[in-house]
Amino acid sequence: MSTEPNTVPSTEIVVHRTVSVPLAADRAFALFTERMSDWWPREHSIGSSAIAQVVVEPHPGGRWFERGVDGTECQWGRVARWEPPGELVLLWQIGTNWTFDPSLETEVEISFTADTAGTSTVVELRHRHLERYGDQAETMRGVFASSGGWTGILTRYVEVAS
Repeated sequence: MSTEPNTVPSTEIVVHRTVSVPLAADRAFALFTERMSDWWPREHSIGSSAIAQVVVEPHPGGRWFERGVDGTECQWGRVARWEPPGELVLLWQIGTNWTFDPSLETEVEISFTADTAGTSTVVELRHRHLERYGDQAETMRGVFASSGGWTGILTRYVEVAS
C-alpha cells in the first residue's frame, strides 16, 4: 500500500446548460450562428472597441470573432464542427486574462434537438475541457456557470428567440 496522498486523476471539467426555444431546429441554429450579435451581451467584449458584430464563419476551421465599432477584429476561437441544424462545436481560445490565446482550446459544444412537432428546439450547451485552465480551472468553471456566464448568455438567446 502506498503512503503517498491519494491523488485524483485529472477529469474533464464541464459547464452544462439546457434551454428551449420556440423555433424549429434550423432557425434555432441560424439564430445561434448567424445572429449572435443580436443576443451576445455587449459587455462581453475582449476587443479594444465596443462590439459591432459577433461572427461565426460557417465552416470547420472558420473563425469565431468580434468586430469592433472601429472595424478592428478580435478573435475568440474557431469552428471545430459545423453540422447544421444539429450540432456546432466552437473552440474557445480566451485565457483567464480575457485575451485570445492561440495555445488554449476549450470546447463549446451546442446541440439543437427539435421536438416531435418541429415547433421548438432544445438547445444544449456544454463548455468542456475547462481543466485546461490549470490551477484556474475551478475559478473559470464558476465564471462560465454564473449568471454573467453561459446562464445569462443563453437567457438572452432565449429572449431573442421568443
